[in-house]
Amino acid sequence: MQGIGIGCCSNDVVGQLELSPTMSNSSSSLSMELDESPESRIQRLISEHPVIIFTRSSCCMCHVMKKLLATIGVHPTVIELDDHEIASLPLPDTTAPAAFIGGTCIGGLESLVALHVSGHLIPKLVQVGALWFGRI
Repeated sequence: MQGIGIGCCSNDVVGQLELSPTMSNSSSSLSMELDESPESRIQRLISEHPVIIFTRSSCCMCHVMKKLLATIGVHPTVIELDDHEIASLPLPDTTAPAAFIGGTCIGGLESLVALHVSGHLIPKLVQVGALWFGRI
């Protein structure tokens, strides 16, 4: 069985796709089928999480994306990918970080900031259930 290691990094869920058949030593893990390809794993993760960011391990732009979302009240799932796995992202340009909201790629940091500045980010987060505003 293969797994995605889940660890905690400043209150964010961070995972590393593992291609080896061993489970991560972290406190919890998500199991996946042995024959699941990186492409199908990535697609499954996108569909399972309302807000997910795919990144490389030392990406400062991912940190800024997480901070922007955290100021709004959203803590995205963050998955670190290696170069082979990044090539499996369903994007015309395989760059990282790449944010997905509600299963749709919104792009990188510039796109996330543009969505926020235009006033469309919060409604989109509410629409996918990642952010909720109750009645007062």
